[in-house]
Amino acid sequence: MLENERQDPFEDRLGTALRDAGDGFEADRAALVTAGRARGRRALLRRRAAVVGGVAGVALAGVGGVLVLPADHPAGPDRSGTASAASAGDATTAAASFTGDDLLRELKGLLPPGTYGEESARGSDHQLGPTAQLVYDDGAGAAAIGMGFARVEPGSAQVRELMACPDHNITPYDDCSSDRLPDGSLLKLYQGYEYPDLRVDTKRWTADLVTAEGQHVSVSEWNSPAEKGAPVSREEPPLSTERLRELVTAGVWREVVDAVPKSRKPPRSAAPRTERPEVSGKSVGDTLAALLPRKLDVVSRGGQESEYAYVVVDDGRGRSLVQINVQHGMADVAGQLYADGETLPDGTRVATRQGPGEKSGSGVVMWTVDTLRPGPEGFRVVISAFNTGDQNKDATRDAPALTVEQLRTIALSGEWDRLR
Repeated sequence: MLENERQDPFEDRLGTALRDAGDGFEADRAALVTAGRARGRRALLRRRAAVVGGVAGVALAGVGGVLVLPADHPAGPDRSGTASAASAGDATTAAASFTGDDLLRELKGLLPPGTYGEESARGSDHQLGPTAQLVYDDGAGAAAIGMGFARVEPGSAQVRELMACPDHNITPYDDCSSDRLPDGSLLKLYQGYEYPDLRVDTKRWTADLVTAEGQHVSVSEWNSPAEKGAPVSREEPPLSTERLRELVTAGVWREVVDAVPKSRKPPRSAAPRTERPEVSGKSVGDTLAALLPRKLDVVSRGGQESEYAYVVVDDGRGRSLVQINVQHGMADVAGQLYADGETLPDGTRVATRQGPGEKSGSGVVMWTVDTLRPGPEGFRVVISAFNTGDQNKDATRDAPALTVEQLRTIALSGEWDRLR
């Protein structure tokens, strides 16, 4: 996946995702979440078509959200009536709605004493979804805090990826835990960084809760008054892991998801979607391992649920990371990705790049072979190798364990056609 934020395999969850996609403050994370992980990945590929990197961190944590007060709360919203009926084809309105002011009031009530600034929020019936975010200062420095809400399918691949701690070979972080609570909810607590390449010391700590009913609640906090583009204002974000846990599991948040309007099902006459399913990450990893030169010893391997996989190999001269991404639907970016490349007799497009690594490791180089099979489906296979077993650490050898020609052979192998 190209680097980011969805949480995407060649960097920056995508994205991720995708939270490393840009350097400016992205206030509308909820909209990105709604847009979907797959489309976020493809948008990221267009923005960074010339570079192939690692995977983005999980983008679904976001700063968007909505806060709901109980019906009997003295400061709660007026639930005496329901929102106006939606027009044909619009989302079906929920039983109650909540203003942005309601959301900010409830968030403040759950934070330790402090001062607030730069508040913004959207109500639960906003077409882009509810959000609540503010800058909080407990006396030790200003910090951005945001909350988000969404519905997810319990037990789905989306939930598995969301609640899994990142792979250290892909995303650097300080701590992460993912547990099941007594009521069946899943809770992930994460302490990492806004920029996976660590070019800025902005820390990002998150908490994600997914209930057995598919209610997703997220909290994000930074040691800076803005997610991006602002100097670090304190050593760490203000809320400890335990405070984050208490905030994200507060009972009122589950009402939030229930209050957000649910989309109508498409009419029966609507044409079914024909988008190809994502390629299994396990299939990608197994195929890559089978195509490696036999002299290489695979010391570790991993990847994502779909499209991305990696191996760390050792040829006796040190470890070398090899990562690969396999995607459908990339024909529309062929002009950007392969403008300076070659076209083989069968129509396959090939681009080769050699340059520095994209993360914080000193002396790291990255060799890449990027291929696009002919045909309207735009089947892409891109492979990169590094002179280190971890992009976030310094180089451990002069060159990657695989030559550019070997990378080319792997990327052009007919074995990938089985995944088309």
